[in-house]
Amino acid sequence: MASEKEPLLFLVHRIPFPPNKGDKIRSYHLLQFLAQYYQIYLAAFIDDPQDEQYREQVSEYCIKSYLETLNPRQAKIKSLAGLLSNKALSIPYYQSTTMQQWVNEVITQQQIKKVLLFSSPMAQFVDHLPNDILKIMDFVDIDSDKWKQYCKTHKGIMSWVYAREAKQLFKYEKYIAKQFNASLFVSRQEAELFKKLYPAVSEKVFGLSNGVDTEYFCPSQERLSPYSDSQKVLVFTGAMDYWANCDAVIWFAQSIFPKLYQRDKNYRFYIVGSRPTETVKELEAIEGVTVTGRVEDVRPYIQYAQLAVAPLRIARGIQNKVLEAMSMGKAVIATPNAMEGIDLPEQLKTRVSDQESHLQQYIIELEEKNRRKDIEQQSRQWITERYSWQSTLKPLLSILEGKIHESSNG
Repeated sequence: MASEKEPLLFLVHRIPFPPNKGDKIRSYHLLQFLAQYYQIYLAAFIDDPQDEQYREQVSEYCIKSYLETLNPRQAKIKSLAGLLSNKALSIPYYQSTTMQQWVNEVITQQQIKKVLLFSSPMAQFVDHLPNDILKIMDFVDIDSDKWKQYCKTHKGIMSWVYAREAKQLFKYEKYIAKQFNASLFVSRQEAELFKKLYPAVSEKVFGLSNGVDTEYFCPSQERLSPYSDSQKVLVFTGAMDYWANCDAVIWFAQSIFPKLYQRDKNYRFYIVGSRPTETVKELEAIEGVTVTGRVEDVRPYIQYAQLAVAPLRIARGIQNKVLEAMSMGKAVIATPNAMEGIDLPEQLKTRVSDQESHLQQYIIELEEKNRRKDIEQQSRQWITERYSWQSTLKPLLSILEGKIHESSNG
């Protein structure tokens, strides 16, 4: 790497700050990591009024940034154009003439030769660029497959819409993977799945794992517990306007938790995350269930819980909530979908199931602190050794240098 940093254009579908939900955690740490090695020119959308206040924090990592406010309601209307143009709906959703102008100007003025994109719809801003510009796409997950999962859990018109989006988006994902120099996915497993779906680009597909800030997500005696001492708290953390998270907590609260509560009235299920939907809020009608909404600091809720639960039935890639809980030294009870992509030793794989009765039994087995102690210590140690952001993102430097063959493929 030359001593003088070269420019890098980084396009993200959502402002990479604050790192409080899955995609923003990854994009923020990518930004923070790459700023050590490149002059960053960042363009992103702001789709939440709460995030307008973070413009300055993001700009600190950049030579220049362009952050465009996006109105989700207007964008949804605009996305309907995809139905007429035979495109995935998510492409017109993020279409922007002003962002396109900014991108074109930066590429010309700064003589940009390297571009990193986060999320497939951002490819539309650079797919016209000449071949001498290195283009890397961080798909993160195979989003088309996620829409396919949604299709299976819905009926009527929405099932048709989701099936159509899965088909059209996969066509676009293949187009990007063919045109771009490299495609990144959040885990080795996710990368391998994409290779199976589209073998023609296998040599350009790589797994780039998520990490976790193990210094931030660590147990500390300085934090106060948000729970009473008698409570046996099972905690779920995540953005609660995200459909897969909503489905997970609804299933757990309605089908798994009541039998635990019936067994022991000290059990509590805490759903911790911003912007809970009305359906999620209604879960508080179930005895023992609490929906917190947004909290200033999620760490006390994880630290003082008896267990973290991740009952995701729809998921892709690596779940940050699982990494964070394990980094906090928590035992995690989860479904196979929630643990997909996380490389675990055998002794930490034994409490994973998609069966309600099994999940209930695993929770009961870990009621006693002594039974959890070994798992908690092993979880923290395993994550600290293997999932720091600096180590998981390091292979990206070789890819950005065009040394594709030197990178760990998938």
